Order: sequence, then structure tokens, then C-alpha cells
Amino acid sequence: MSWISNITPPGIKKMFKREDDTPDVLWVKCPNCSDMIFHRDLEAAQNVCPSCGHHMRIGPKERFQNLFDGAYESIELPEAPADPLKFRDEKRYADRLRDARRKTSQQDAMEAAIGAVGGVETVVLVQNFAFMGGSLGMAAGEAVVAAAERAVQAKAPLVVFAAAGGARMQEGILSLMQMPRTTLAVEAVKAAGQPYIVVLTDPTTGGVTASYAMLGDVHLAEPGALIGFAGPRVIEQTIREKLPAGFQRSEYLFEKGMVDAVVPRKELKSSLSTLLKVLTKYEAGAADAASLGVEALRVDGAANDETGQPADEAPSLDKAAE
Repeated sequence: MSWISNITPPGIKKMFKREDDTPDVLWVKCPNCSDMIFHRDLEAAQNVCPSCGHHMRIGPKERFQNLFDGAYESIELPEAPADPLKFRDEKRYADRLRDARRKTSQQDAMEAAIGAVGGVETVVLVQNFAFMGGSLGMAAGEAVVAAAERAVQAKAPLVVFAAAGGARMQEGILSLMQMPRTTLAVEAVKAAGQPYIVVLTDPTTGGVTASYAMLGDVHLAEPGALIGFAGPRVIEQTIREKLPAGFQRSEYLFEKGMVDAVVPRKELKSSLSTLLKVLTKYEAGAADAASLGVEALRVDGAANDETGQPADEAPSLDKAAE
């Protein structure tokens, strides 16, 4: 530290410090067990607490690095109107977007990329809860459509990591319109004969659950993830009954048949690789099917026509809408 830093009054330092400036964090406190974890150990564990196994939230960059075999190509996503309704509550919507973009270095809640996963070329779409709760707005809807179109064009599977609090209230009915749009995008991928896999992360709720997050050929979930439409507190207040322990968590939904498998983050790449190989009839994948129990998963139709071969023609989203 320089001598001038030692003699500078604290008030002067605050004048030149931005509100979002934070010191380097060397230790991270687990929100579940309160253990302090050294940041390098946490990164090596893919942001999973080594003491209690709690899966902390991560963004698209970490997802891509953990999932792809090596290099991957980012998919350019279309721009959407920034503030179509000129919405304002306690703060202007335009200002909220600006703050979220500065804090996350993203344009909106979703990022997409294409690359090899276990040798299978795959389009991966990741929703970032850190960007306004991962809420589904016009930009996120455009991202789902763009990723689906790229999967159809490249004849590649589509994997979506869902994490959202629901539709974006600042965009009103325009955000709700993204539910049927994303549903049609998913149907176009399936009509093209490509697998559609959803990984449900904490939390996946609201309009996202009511649309593309529950339309997968296979649904995987991270341990302890909150998955549902309305939150448990709202449900308890509505029905005036105490909910079962672990209600709406991934393990509970697995027991009830709504999730095909609960997969820890460190095993997620190998599980997805095996699934993709089996669903695309990748040569090296058949031998691995039994180890994952893929034959027992409820695959809702996927990837092949009656002859067992991939569909020749990949219909556009417009054709799917008809």
C-alpha cells in the first residue's frame, strides 16, 4: 500500500468508490451450513459446499466451462426492446436493467453456446438467476427461440439449464407471451428429431416451469433445487395446510415422478454425455446406457422417426406454429 493511501481520509476514499465496488472475497460462507470455504476450494468443487453438499448458484460462464469438452462457440442472441412499457415502480425498469447488466456483464438473463459434450455437438442454453432473478422477458424468449433455431439448423440436441423466479413483471403481458413462444420453439426442436433435455436448478418456478422447463424429453435436477409454479408459502396460505417436508424440492419431485433423475453437479457432465450419446445413437453411447439406467427414464419421444433414423427435414418455427 502506498504512503498516500495511508494518509487519505476515509471520506475522500468513499467519494471515488463506486457503489458496486467490493473487495476480493477469499472466503465464502455456505448459506446452508454456514461453513467458511476458501474460494479456490469452492471453485474446484464447482461451487458445491464440501461440508454439506449444498449446490450454490452459478452463471453461464461456469456452466459452459464445466460442461463442454473444450472450446465452444457463443451464439449471438437477438436484441429485444429494452423497456417497451416504460415501466416504473420504486425504480425505473431501464435503471434496473442497467444495474443488472453492469453486475453480471450480461445483456439479459440467458446465454447460449454450441460445442461438444461427450463428443456430441450440443446447443446449451443457460439461465442466470443473478440477472433479475432469471425472469422470463422478451430478451429471454428471443434467446430460447434463437437457441432452438440453431439446434434445428445444426441438427444438434438442445440442453437448457433453467433457473428463474417466473415471468418478468416489468414487461407485463409481453413477458407472458414468451410462454407460448418458447413452447413452440421446443416443439420445433422435437419435430426436427433432436433431443431436448432440461436441467432444473435452484430455483425454477413460475412461468418458466409452466412452459419450456417442463417440456423436456428428459428432466434432470440438481440436489435440493426448488421446483414448482407457486412457492410453498403461497400454497400453504391458499390451502391452509402444512406442506410435507421437502415439498417442491428435486428429491421430492423425483419420488413423485416429475423428475427423471437427481444428479449432483460433479456428475452432471458424465450423465448428460451418456444421455446425449444414447438419444442421438452416438456410437460410443450404447454401452454406457445401463450404467446410468437410461432405459428406465421416461423419454417422451425423441429423436427418431419410425425407421429409427434421424428425421431428414428440420421444420422451421413457423411451420411448428401451424
